Amino acid sequence: MGGDLARRLGIVGLLIAGVTLIVLAGVHNLRSRQTEVQSQQQANLAAPAAGGSAGASADSGDDPMETPMLGRTAPNFTLVDLHGNKVSLSDYKGHPVVLNFWATYCPPCKLEMPWFQELADKYQGQGLVMLGVDQDDGMAVSDVAASARKIGVTYPILMPDDQVSKSYQLSDYIPQTFYINKKGMIVDQTVGAHSRDEMEADIEKTIGSGGE
Repeated sequence: MGGDLARRLGIVGLLIAGVTLIVLAGVHNLRSRQTEVQSQQQANLAAPAAGGSAGASADSGDDPMETPMLGRTAPNFTLVDLHGNKVSLSDYKGHPVVLNFWATYCPPCKLEMPWFQELADKYQGQGLVMLGVDQDDGMAVSDVAASARKIGVTYPILMPDDQVSKSYQLSDYIPQTFYINKKGMIVDQTVGAHSRDEMEADIEKTIGSGGE
C-alpha cells in the first residue's frame, strides 16, 4: 500500500509540475503577444505623409518625431475651406487654436479627429478654435468633404498648400498637431495620434498659457 501511495503521489506531482509549466508557458506567450501588439499599435500611431516614406526619413538621420516649431510663433497662412471661403490663422488672434494636419488615407488621423471634435465642442466656450488642414495630394474638395463627414467632424477643414507645410516644417509623418496659445505661440507640437486624455491636457495647457 505504501508503495502504491508513493507512486500515486509521484504521478500527481508530475502532473502538477506539467500543468504549471504549461500555464507558465502560456503566460509567457501571452505577454509576448501583448508586447508585439503594443509595438505594432505604437508603429501605427503615425502614417507616412503623401510623397514621404519612413525609410527615407530614417536613412537621412532625421527623427520624424522631432518638434522643431515648439516655442516659436505660429506662421500665419491663408487657406481655402471646403466651402471656398478664405481662412487665415490671423482671423483667430487672441484665441487658442489647435491646428491639425491630416489626410483621408491616414488611419491614425481618423482615430483622433472625432476626439478633436468632442474637445472643440467642450472648450468652445473658452474660445478654442479647431482647424484641420488636409494633406491629400490633388484630391477633389468634394472627396475631402465626404471623408470629413464620414469621420464626423464639423470644425473647419482647410485644403492643402505646400508652402504652409514647409512653414510648419512638417516631417514625413501625419497626423501632426500644433497647439497655439492666445499670443500665437506654439506651446506644444505632436506627431502621431495621441490619446484623448493627452489631447485634452494639451488643450487645457494651451488655453491656460499666453495670458489674457
